[in-house]
Amino acid sequence: MAPQREWFEKDYYKVLGVAENADHKEIAKAYRKLAKQYHPDANPGSEDRFKEVSAAYEVLGDEAKRKEYDEVRRLGAAGNPFANMGGGAGRPGGGFSGNFKVDDLGDLLGNIFGRSRSGAGRAGGAAGTRTGAAAGAQRGADLETTLHLSFLDAVHGLTTTVNVTSEVTCHTCHGNGAAPGTAPTVCPVCGGRGVVQDNQGLFSFSQPCQVCSGTGFRVENPCPTCQGTGVEYAARQVKVRIPAGVEDGQRIRVKGRGGAGRGGGPAGNLYVLVHVEPHKFFGRKGRDLTLSVPITFAEAALGTTVTVPTLAKPVTLKVPAGSRSGRTFRVRGRGVPASSGAGDLLVTVEVAVPERLTPEEHEAVAAVGELISGDALRAGLWGEA
Repeated sequence: MAPQREWFEKDYYKVLGVAENADHKEIAKAYRKLAKQYHPDANPGSEDRFKEVSAAYEVLGDEAKRKEYDEVRRLGAAGNPFANMGGGAGRPGGGFSGNFKVDDLGDLLGNIFGRSRSGAGRAGGAAGTRTGAAAGAQRGADLETTLHLSFLDAVHGLTTTVNVTSEVTCHTCHGNGAAPGTAPTVCPVCGGRGVVQDNQGLFSFSQPCQVCSGTGFRVENPCPTCQGTGVEYAARQVKVRIPAGVEDGQRIRVKGRGGAGRGGGPAGNLYVLVHVEPHKFFGRKGRDLTLSVPITFAEAALGTTVTVPTLAKPVTLKVPAGSRSGRTFRVRGRGVPASSGAGDLLVTVEVAVPERLTPEEHEAVAAVGELISGDALRAGLWGEA
């Protein structure tokens, strides 16, 4: 992808408030926070700031684009083809030494813009065509919404819908920005190419046409619904498939269901942030389910069998004699279902101590206490201090 003028003029790291060595997780977290803060639905009048944050994340959130962005930023002013170049080669203000060759500059510009020297500086296309229209196409903003799921729905997965309010293609003009009965006209400045030549002495650069914003067309009679933008805000429902085993805090990407693009640009993506409600007795560790089961002192000392629930039918678990409180048993294949195999059920037994005893129970426990001395147990553990 060819670097944009904004790459040289804007510090996207500063826009998102992250360090230049921030990892993808930190960048995504910062974007989500700012996108929520400046979303026009929650903060009317902040559309420009929302677009700026979205533009920054579009670059820094994409590994390939971020690598290109970091490279052109590293070149600084010397690598900015949009800056005023000043004097000629070898003269003060020109930025070139006497040994710098025109061919070398062509190679440099070819590398920056991702094209060969033979294509550099050519606007391309005959007048009246729209070969440069892609320069004005804008990708739609990425959006994020929240979905609350029950524990079992998260485990098994489901298909549901989420409500989103965002930019959509205008229903009146169908995205071309012109009033009904009219149509956009070819831009008289760029001839429909979407780009114009910027002459800088010996060299000439192509840049988006400022008159038509790079679209190649002008709207003489704007659409009354969208005022010529081609998009409008509207509420809509988006179908989302939630995979089985989704975890709390996981983000699901729905490609192409974000904000509508402009000027023929693609739509952004929709990210669904999942919040999973806790279960009344199951816990979860990845693909494994956890369960705590109370047993009595007698059952722990003498051994027992207990029936424990699972996501399907209950199972019988054997607790060996002498099991300590907190011991965990693994029941294979009774955890969270997954394509690579279900997880396990981890059952932890906890010796329950009654808060109140009847006189008979107190007498029985006291008799056991005389037979099993606590001092003897501790002495065997610590020895004589």
